[in-house]
Amino acid sequence: MCKKMMHYKRYQHWNRKGDVFVVCVDEETTPIGLVCGNSGYNHKRTKPKLFYLLFLCLISFSFFLAPQLFTSHHNFSLLYSFSSEEGGLISKSDFNVCSSVSNGSICCERSSIRSDVCVMKGDVRTDSASSRITLYRNNGHENGEVLRHEKIRPYTRKWEKNVMDTVDELDLVVKGEHSRIHQKCDVKHDVPAVFFSTGGYTGNLYHEFNDGLLPLYITSQQFNKKVVFVILEYHAWWIMKYENVLSHLTEYPIIDFSGDKRTHCFPEAIVGLRIHDELTVNSSLMGNDKTIRDFRDLLDLAYLPRIRSLIQDEERDARMNMEKHVSLPSSETKMDGKQELKKPKVVIIARNDSRAIMNEDSLVKLIKDVGFHVEVLRPQRTTELASIYQVLNSSDVMIGVHGAAMTHFLFMRPGSVFIQIIPLGTDWAAGTYYGEPAVKLGLKYIGYKILPKESSLYDEYDKNDPVLTDPNSVNDRGWEFTKKIYLDRQNVRLNLGRFRKRLLRAYYHSVANESLRFRHQSQ
Repeated sequence: MCKKMMHYKRYQHWNRKGDVFVVCVDEETTPIGLVCGNSGYNHKRTKPKLFYLLFLCLISFSFFLAPQLFTSHHNFSLLYSFSSEEGGLISKSDFNVCSSVSNGSICCERSSIRSDVCVMKGDVRTDSASSRITLYRNNGHENGEVLRHEKIRPYTRKWEKNVMDTVDELDLVVKGEHSRIHQKCDVKHDVPAVFFSTGGYTGNLYHEFNDGLLPLYITSQQFNKKVVFVILEYHAWWIMKYENVLSHLTEYPIIDFSGDKRTHCFPEAIVGLRIHDELTVNSSLMGNDKTIRDFRDLLDLAYLPRIRSLIQDEERDARMNMEKHVSLPSSETKMDGKQELKKPKVVIIARNDSRAIMNEDSLVKLIKDVGFHVEVLRPQRTTELASIYQVLNSSDVMIGVHGAAMTHFLFMRPGSVFIQIIPLGTDWAAGTYYGEPAVKLGLKYIGYKILPKESSLYDEYDKNDPVLTDPNSVNDRGWEFTKKIYLDRQNVRLNLGRFRKRLLRAYYHSVANESLRFRHQSQ
């Protein structure tokens, strides 16, 4: 089967079927003459058409991919997706190009569509005033001649020109050893450096994890914290927000490239971050077979100390509250506590703007009737991540409407349940950006695709309007239509009868998980 391509931004996905390469575009727009999935012909019958099909593939690639691949109508909630698996556009060889770099040389990996990465090894020195990193090579050259010059914007959305144009560009140059006398070291480091940008779409939770933290983990974890991070477009608030995580990736102070005018010298520098797929770590591209679960374990370590402190605060508040209710019989208090502990816990990630759940109160009541304890979480920009982590890490089910806040599924324990409510026009994105990565993390993923009558758009458009009946055709008109109609103006009113079936599946799964944990603890 060919994957259904994204309607916001399509890309072409090469896949091998026998001896024929096919271009899988969209189930509804597959070019005539190209084959998706099983064509119904056996191997012998398709083979004589090899050159004809290859020719059509090349034509399609030239006329379809080129204009679409580099056009951007991007919004914080949506993005391209380039699969790194199943013969996708990112191969393991892309990340092995610079696996072994000789001293005094520079190697750049530019075959990935997502990001460029350059590795410099030897005498590496920074010059923030000129946005330059220089590698001095022992080669006998007496003058200041530049032996090699590379340019790079160290951000992981390489294909998206609009945002990449806002990212600072670095000049990477190689010079002869005698030129170094003009650039003396102010700070000499004995560990490698990783240079990257926190510009672009930083400020949106999805992008902070997908474009920043996960690529930083992928690129730097090999150094076991013996690495210095040098940041372009440095934001103090970003450092504060993720300091718990960053402290488990490096044990050195983080450098503001533009703000620190001193010359920093390193034995090695990696400029740019490697990225695999949406919110995941591909073990086949990691030298030590790390996976997304290893990143999740790192989050556990990062937030555990703060969570313990939060729990102590809650216990103290609970004791104080109980002292105010001394008239309540202790036996009744204990019984209620036991009953509450037995209930699996649901957390609703509530939205404060578009794509809100209009019958949220009724949903909360339904969840309680099914047998859950329920908590409604409304994350704000100022909400401490550790407190969100604590709530989700201790829950059994997370429910939310498709959007950047669904990135919080990374805070759920593997084995728990993630129910994503999918508004009209967001099917592909919901599955690709959150559903599939959640499964890779080890969550039980349940997608709830709303019907037109469950959308607020049902009250605005005629029941036969393509906005309701054929969202794909609306998305095909361009990103501005998708954003304006399906993202900015749509809320949901859940059919609680339909949704109850998903809740029951989540409930039985959670109860079975708890029973299994109890048996293991009893052995």
